Amino acid sequence: MGKHQVEQRAVFLDRDGVLNRPVVHDGRPYPPSSVADFQLYDEVAEGCARLKAAGFLLVVVTNQPDVGRGTQTRAQVDEIHTKLLSVLPMLDRIEVCFHAGREEGEPCACRKPAPGMLLAAAAALRIDLHRSYLIGDRWRDIDCARAAGCAAIFIDHGYCEPLRETPDAVVAEFADAVELILQASPCQQSPSPVNVPSR
Repeated sequence: MGKHQVEQRAVFLDRDGVLNRPVVHDGRPYPPSSVADFQLYDEVAEGCARLKAAGFLLVVVTNQPDVGRGTQTRAQVDEIHTKLLSVLPMLDRIEVCFHAGREEGEPCACRKPAPGMLLAAAAALRIDLHRSYLIGDRWRDIDCARAAGCAAIFIDHGYCEPLRETPDAVVAEFADAVELILQASPCQQSPSPVNVPSR
């Protein structure tokens, strides 16, 4: 059996700013501190259902460094993810990096922009990264997609931070990203970023 017959396509999803509304302070996004602050974007459930119906695996890949920094507990993050799975039962996997980050003396291979979470999910679920996509809203997501070999779609919320790598497409909201993926991948084929318009 050939490689492409056994490996599946996936859409990797950043969490805060892609699936749910972040808390924005001084032009920078932060995760909700508790499940009470968790608010899914209106278009996300329908968009995920459309991607799932098109044959994509859906994998959340999220940095939650506040746990490593001691300002949020792992139980709080787990509670948010229990809520996330209850409203988006079509999700196949949630990969989380709890490390504080290299700047805080806790380097790792899983914190985006490193591709560790994507590589772990790909190994567990037999995902072909080169036929997959990542939807993100920060430079770390785009760099991570590049490192893993995925096509990168950037949701531009106008944060006060620049991108470092150029995404394959820039969109205004999650529904636009879903539409581009479905247009570019009508069947089992490689992503076609050259045919994906930027906004």
